[in-house]
Amino acid sequence: MDLFDAMHVSLPSGPDFSAEKSLSCELGFDTGMASYPLICGVDEVGRGPLAGPVVAAAVILDPVRVPVGLDDSKKLTARKRELLFEAIHCAAVAVSIAEASVEEIDQINILQASMLAMRRAVAGLAIRPNGALVDGNRDPDLGDLPTKTLIKGDARSLSIAAASIVAKVFRDRLMTKLGEEYPDYGWGQNAGYGVEKHRLALELVGVSPHHRVSFAPIRKILDKE
Repeated sequence: MDLFDAMHVSLPSGPDFSAEKSLSCELGFDTGMASYPLICGVDEVGRGPLAGPVVAAAVILDPVRVPVGLDDSKKLTARKRELLFEAIHCAAVAVSIAEASVEEIDQINILQASMLAMRRAVAGLAIRPNGALVDGNRDPDLGDLPTKTLIKGDARSLSIAAASIVAKVFRDRLMTKLGEEYPDYGWGQNAGYGVEKHRLALELVGVSPHHRVSFAPIRKILDKE
């Protein structure tokens, strides 16, 4: 039994190391207990909001020090995500967080900005991984780094789940801080998504410098002004 198999047996149902092991085998690595390849999980958060940057994270987990409770960030409470955010930073081999700004989103579109943020996150890792697992079905083009996309990867891969938690917590904290400067929009609660309170505030107080002017609801308001 190799390292990834041993961890898979000991973990509860949910994301596991199956994808990490599969990619490692494809790359010709021995996944035995003596050593293991460095596979980073990559995910982004913030494609849908009307305001704020898109944030990506890349995480290389240590298979023998996996924080308990890793899962798709959307399935976890805010408190659980916060605790895991700290645990991941303490236990992981490497963690990197990167952004693509509102200006970049408006210039190159949200999809390309998401890809840019993921490339920046991987490039920011203190240790170069042997391969990458990316959530979704689009390859962000990580250069010569072997990459495999995984649909619903945050619910299937522990490495991607860790990245999804790190990106989500970082962005939520960022939007809460921005919300202190622009309290009318309720960003501390809605993270910039177009919920009713946010849309009503847009009608009442207008557009902030942190809104994505390329998004239709924001363009519509600006056209009225």
